[in-house]
Amino acid sequence: MKRILSGNEAAARGAWEAGAEIGSGYPGTPSTEIMETFALYPGVYAEWAPNEKVALDAAIGAAYAGKRAFATMKHVGVNVAADALFYAAMTGVEAGLVLVSADDPSMHSSQNEQDNRQFAKFVRIPCLDPSDSQESHDFMTAAFKLSEQFDTPVLLRMTTRVCHTSGLVEVGDQRLPLPEPKKYPRNTAKYVMVPANARKRHGIIEHRIQELAEFAETSPLNQIEMHSPSLGIITGGIAYQYAREVFPEASILKLGMVYPLPAEMIRRFAGAVERVIVLEELDPFIEDQVRLMGVDAYRPEGKYYPGTKSIFPVTGELDPRVVRLSAEKAGLLPATEHSEPESFDLELPVRPPVLCPGCPHRGAFYVLHKLGVPVNGDIGCYTLGVTPPLNAIDTCGCMGASIGVAHGAAIAGDKERHVAVIGDSTFFHTGIPALMNVAYNRSNVITIIMDNRITGMTGHQENPGTGRTLQGKETLEVQIEPLVRAMGIQNVVTLEGHDVEGIEKVLKGWMKLDEPAVLITREECALLPSSRGRWLPLEVISEKCNGCTLCFRVGCPAIMKSEQLDPKYGRPLALIDASLCTGCEICAQVCPRDAILFREQVLARKGDIENSEVLK
Repeated sequence: MKRILSGNEAAARGAWEAGAEIGSGYPGTPSTEIMETFALYPGVYAEWAPNEKVALDAAIGAAYAGKRAFATMKHVGVNVAADALFYAAMTGVEAGLVLVSADDPSMHSSQNEQDNRQFAKFVRIPCLDPSDSQESHDFMTAAFKLSEQFDTPVLLRMTTRVCHTSGLVEVGDQRLPLPEPKKYPRNTAKYVMVPANARKRHGIIEHRIQELAEFAETSPLNQIEMHSPSLGIITGGIAYQYAREVFPEASILKLGMVYPLPAEMIRRFAGAVERVIVLEELDPFIEDQVRLMGVDAYRPEGKYYPGTKSIFPVTGELDPRVVRLSAEKAGLLPATEHSEPESFDLELPVRPPVLCPGCPHRGAFYVLHKLGVPVNGDIGCYTLGVTPPLNAIDTCGCMGASIGVAHGAAIAGDKERHVAVIGDSTFFHTGIPALMNVAYNRSNVITIIMDNRITGMTGHQENPGTGRTLQGKETLEVQIEPLVRAMGIQNVVTLEGHDVEGIEKVLKGWMKLDEPAVLITREECALLPSSRGRWLPLEVISEKCNGCTLCFRVGCPAIMKSEQLDPKYGRPLALIDASLCTGCEICAQVCPRDAILFREQVLARKGDIENSEVLK
């Protein structure tokens, strides 16, 4: 049976067919759809965990209990899960355990482009690197078999292009037999990693890697495609597709298992061609290992390019054009004239990244910009508070870092009052320990928890504060304010996200305090269906507007400069795009001339305020 599936959908299908019964993950582009898809299959349990370490711990616990399990996350999530990954590599498992890392070359939605193949080598576990949707499906099944055969976690490393590109996939119509239920293991020497036991286990995993390297020599995951002997390419993952397109006549060693590598197969392949190169995305992970094997991967004589491996770039995504140009520069292909893409006399409007119309974070950022205090930001859609005209974020590093960085600045003696901003899902992810540190060590950090009632940046996934699970079941709703108060923080206030006046009043009052304080702005994301049903475009009374520009400073895409000019100052008057406006009223609140009507005024003007359901 064939289906058109994205790499993520195919990986989920492969997990189900492999008999995985448990899946846990944290949403993060480009991995999110794997767990969302898996959750729809019968006979499975799938969850969103508060963070990646919790997700991997849950999958490990399920595998210890004899159920095939996997965890999903984007590449930076593996940093959070690293503790769990290392101990699981030491202990091994009872049933198959797979960690899916979705890497993001070119940082389409990430703060770095780390190459998580390196984790496999660091941790001493096998790494599989699919090149398309079919292999995403097949390699997931292979990963579970490997895990159980060699008593090890397996890393399935996908990349953005594989995750999000769809292709024809041959799928099965039934699952592998599920493991027989068994008693939870009581094997302290294997599963309790006190130093005495861990020392013994270390030798075992080093021996296991040697066995896996021998397995790689004959594994169908690694394949040789012999064509012309003049050029041989060692490659894997998405780079294989580019190798096949740019070098159609070349011989190719396609590595599906990129750690450990099949040394003898590589030497045999290199000996069968006149010249061998390594084509891979990001780090010279394969190339460095190949050179250590004594294989002389080609380098153009006297040509060493800054920021490159031997031939190809180490930053950004590869594509056929990049591969071709690099190959020409290295003398592997004849130089050709490359015409510029055809241009059209069409000016498209610039669309810089910006908070959505009606975004509940806009009010707080407007106030923070007005106050001029240093703001330590975090990972989420609210990171867009850094963009003009709000310009309200000064630092942003990783999940949960806002509070910790603000605390560090405070204890370093910075005279300015630091404000940390963090979203609800990110607060549950890693913000809680950071805020606990602020409370325990009594720094005067002001934390704004921007609770938009959903995990917004990755596409509206549930979290512990939404009251629903990944599989749509109603559950408890973690209340943030009581949680914060339980840490011992006395200054805690919850306000609506669009309450500009209230936010400003609270923050100004707290600037005089020398102790921790937390403001929770609670307003659902404007793009949630429940919110969209209450949208009501506001209106500008042009006779009152003098083009003072204050409403433009809230950075809402729905507010535009009209062609009509104020007769006295010659400034463009404000105009609201009714197709974009949600009626959040932030612009009406900041207008000093009452030139923008509030929702009640708009409805009264239309004569239907008595019957309107919009305000409810």
